[in-house]
Amino acid sequence: MAKGGWVYIMANRYRGGMYVGVTADVLRRVHQHRDGTGSIHVVDFAKQRLVYAERHDEIARAIAREKLVKKWRREWKFAPIEADNPDWDDLWDRWFAPGVEQE
Repeated sequence: MAKGGWVYIMANRYRGGMYVGVTADVLRRVHQHRDGTGSIHVVDFAKQRLVYAERHDEIARAIAREKLVKKWRREWKFAPIEADNPDWDDLWDRWFAPGVEQE
């Protein structure tokens, strides 16, 4: 059985610099970005705000989607982010804050 995956976008501010990534464990990966052990690009440009994440049942589909999204123009990436997160809030606070129960 194939393991699922996530495509996610980190940003440094509202409509600021963005980083598109893929992972099997979004909680672990975002934690790595936030503590400075993830991508050097994320660290160098302070892209520690998780603004978008989409789940895929198969990691291969997540990887294909990440490759596609990375090719998008910057403005095109705004649409999926703002559909669910118009203020570019940090989803880490919404999803993974201490005391918040996970589904």
